[in-house]
Amino acid sequence: MRRRTLNGAPAAVQDAAEDPEPEVAAAPIPRAAAPERFRTDYEFELPRGYLDPAGVLHRHGTMRLATARDELMPLVDLRVKNNPAYLTVVLLGSVVTRLGALTDPGGAVMEELFASDLAFLQDFYRRINAEGHTRAAVTCPACESPFEVDLAGGRLGES
Repeated sequence: MRRRTLNGAPAAVQDAAEDPEPEVAAAPIPRAAAPERFRTDYEFELPRGYLDPAGVLHRHGTMRLATARDELMPLVDLRVKNNPAYLTVVLLGSVVTRLGALTDPGGAVMEELFASDLAFLQDFYRRINAEGHTRAAVTCPACESPFEVDLAGGRLGES
């Protein structure tokens, strides 16, 4: 029995035990750069902080990315229907997952924040949800080198 090679020339057929099928060396697959870890939680530090009824100040916290449900639920909330300005309090109450020692601060805590802290959280919410991240590409005005900056600041809560 005769077989032909790819170029059409005849090749001797031998017993598989004597001449096993040659191994084809696969070309190495280039590795892509490791993907950036998808973040869903962002830490912050409030400018002033929440002062609880016991007099404890809570400044460090965590905000998670908002879901469609987070943005839709306030629209059926009676407090928001009666006062549209309440939307911010309800929305932030659902996405702020930790504030100091409080593991589920909710809307009641958001109501008690100082105005500067509420404004900070609104801005922080916008930056991590609307733009998807807190990093921006910039160019140095002196040397014109491109680089990235973290708009959330170098330290927690810094902007």
